[in-house]
Amino acid sequence: MVSSIANSLGFGSGIDTVQIVTDLANASRQPKIDRMTTLTQQNQARISAVAQARSDLEGFSDSLSQMVEDGTLRSTPTVSDESVLTATARAGLQADSFAATIEVTQLARAQTAYSGIVADREAAIGRGTMTLNVGGTDYTITIDATNDSLNGLADAINASDSGVTASVIADQGGYRLIVKGQTGEANGFTLAADAGADPGLAAFTYGSGGSMTLGQAATDAKFTIDGVAFSRATNIVDDVVPGMSLTLKKAAPGQPVDIGASRPLDMIRQTVTDFVAVYNQLKESLSSASSLSGSTMSLRQLESTLSGLVGTVLTSDPNINKLTDIGIHTTKDGVLAVDSDKLEAALAADAGAVEALFNPRRDATHSEATDPGIAFTLDAIRDAAVATDGILTRVEESLDAKSEALAEQLEKIEEREESYRARLEKQFGGLDAKLAAFKATQSYLEQQIEIWNNQYKN
Repeated sequence: MVSSIANSLGFGSGIDTVQIVTDLANASRQPKIDRMTTLTQQNQARISAVAQARSDLEGFSDSLSQMVEDGTLRSTPTVSDESVLTATARAGLQADSFAATIEVTQLARAQTAYSGIVADREAAIGRGTMTLNVGGTDYTITIDATNDSLNGLADAINASDSGVTASVIADQGGYRLIVKGQTGEANGFTLAADAGADPGLAAFTYGSGGSMTLGQAATDAKFTIDGVAFSRATNIVDDVVPGMSLTLKKAAPGQPVDIGASRPLDMIRQTVTDFVAVYNQLKESLSSASSLSGSTMSLRQLESTLSGLVGTVLTSDPNINKLTDIGIHTTKDGVLAVDSDKLEAALAADAGAVEALFNPRRDATHSEATDPGIAFTLDAIRDAAVATDGILTRVEESLDAKSEALAEQLEKIEEREESYRARLEKQFGGLDAKLAAFKATQSYLEQQIEIWNNQYKN
C-alpha cells in the first residue's frame, strides 16, 4: 500500500509524474475548451442581436399602432358649444372631410315607472306570473314562494334579460319599486299581471289600467345636421358623421352648434422625424444581427423588406401615397432621412393626404386593403417575421438549437478529457513503479560494485 501511494505521487522514481499528467491533460483539454467557449460566445452574440432586432421591430410597430389608435395622429373634432354636445374622433376622421351645423331638439330618454309606497320590502306582495312587454316582445316574470316580496319582484325583472332594470328605493314611509327601460321610443314597456295572479300584484303593473305611475316616457334623440333631420335611440351617435362620435348632452332648439376638426400638423411633423429615427435604430439592429455569420444572415431578407417600406403605396390618394412623397428617403449609407422642404410642400399641397399615411381613412371606399397606412403595413411585416415560420422565429430556433448542441459537445469533451486524464494517471503510475524498480536495482548494483572494488584494493 505504501509503495502504491508513493508511486502514485511520483516518489518512487523521484520524477513529478503528477505535474506531468496535469500538464499533458491540460494541453489536450484547454484548446478544445477555448474553441467551444469562442463558439458559444459567438452564438450568444447572435442570439442577443436577433433578440434586440425582434424587440426593436415589435416596439416600432406597437408604438406606431398605439399612436394611431389613441388618436395622437388623428384630426380632433371641434365643437362650438360643448354644453349641447361633445364629439370624439374615431379612426378615419380627416379635418377636411366634415364640417357641419347641428341642432339638438330632443334627447333620447328611457321610460321609467314607479309604484306606490310599500312599508316592508321583504313582505309578501302576491304570487303568480306577470308579463313584461318591451317593444313588442313578452317576458314572463314569475313570483312564487321563493321571491314573494318587493325585492323578489325587482330581482325577477332584472333576471329577465329584457333590458329593463328594476330597483327598490327607500322613500318616506317605506319603499318604492322603480322600473327603467333602455333609451329610445322602441324600448317602451308595459307590465301586466296575468290571469290567476294574486290581486296584490296589480299594484305593480304599468300600462292600460296599471297602478304604477309614469315617471318619464321613452323618447328618441332628435337632431338636424345642416337641416337634415335624424333620430336615434341613444344620445351617443356614431353612425352619422364619418370618423366622429357625437354625445348629445341637452336639447337646445333654435341653438345651432358648429362642428369641425383640426389637424395635428405639429404632431405629424414630429411623428415623421420620430419614424425616421426609430426606423434607423431598427435598421442598425438588423444589420448588426445579419452581419454575423451563420443562420442570422437570412435576416437580410427582412432588411430588404423594411428598406422597401419607403416606396410602398400606403393609400389610394393619387398624388401623396408613399413615404417618399413626403420627403422620407434613403441615403447612400442605407439609412432614412427627411427632406423638410418636401414635407412642408406636401403638407401645404394636401395635409389630409399626408395625415392619411399615418391615419388612413375608413369608410365605404377606404379599407385596409385600399388604404393600409404605415402602421398596418408595418404590422404586417412584423407579423410575418415573428410568425411560426417567420424569418425571426426560424433564426431564433436555429440559434437555440445551436446553443443546445454546443452545450452537449462541451459535455462530451469534458467526459473524453476526463477519461484521457485517467489513462495518463494509470500509464504514468505504472511507469513510475518500473522506474522505482530500476532505481532499486541500480542502487544494489552500485553497492555490489563498491564492495568488489574495496575487496580488490585490499
